[in-house]
Amino acid sequence: MTADHPTIRVRGLTKAYGKLEVLRGVDFDVAPGSIFALLGSNGAGKTTVVRILATLLKADAGTAAVGGFDVATQPARVRESISLTGQFAAVDEILSGRENLVLVARLRHLRNPGAVADGLLDRFSLTDAGARRVSTYSGGMRRRLDIAMSLAGSPPVIFLDEPTAGLDPSARLEVWQTVRGFARQGTTVLLTTQYLDEAEQLADRIAILHQGRIVVNGTLGELKQLLPPARIEYVQKQPTLEEIFLATIAGGREQE
Repeated sequence: MTADHPTIRVRGLTKAYGKLEVLRGVDFDVAPGSIFALLGSNGAGKTTVVRILATLLKADAGTAAVGGFDVATQPARVRESISLTGQFAAVDEILSGRENLVLVARLRHLRNPGAVADGLLDRFSLTDAGARRVSTYSGGMRRRLDIAMSLAGSPPVIFLDEPTAGLDPSARLEVWQTVRGFARQGTTVLLTTQYLDEAEQLADRIAILHQGRIVVNGTLGELKQLLPPARIEYVQKQPTLEEIFLATIAGGREQE
């Protein structure tokens, strides 16, 4: 796949539930190995787009292809190419972290599922917690485990639907670091979020979905050009709340 042949291509996608038009002609492309953020408020249709691309929902009209495979006519090939992490961590709390990963590796018919699980635990800094029940994990650890489960088998395309919803600031930063790692390794990521800073931090391109349509689509620099140019003013920089939070918890760890 090249820039001329995007990993994800969506044209004229529509979806309605009765008289409620959720999608009203959605168009966008996602380049290989990039992070594409679909930004919008609650109810904008972001999850509907992801569910259609993941072959979990049928569009009323329009076309969509993932990895060169049509989601309507080649759903099995699409499912072989993707992984989906939904808004809520899909982990079994009775099992340990390692057992969750082994289970997914077996379901995907991967060779040596134990080695796959150990590799993912190490990659997501969960080795020390691998033998513990997931019910003892923090929210950030559960989310990292959920994403790790999505990576079993190294799918070339990952859908992350509101991956940091409900997480505390440090857990959000952990997930952000993980998502950046995906792109560095060549994985194509479609990320839905309602957090403006999340899209700004992570995405190569950002599309804003509003009332069922993509109203803007471009790089952060291109989107900034839609507004009047910035004025140069002297401003005394104060520490952000994020910086204060991280410095505080870092100091607390040192005292422990």
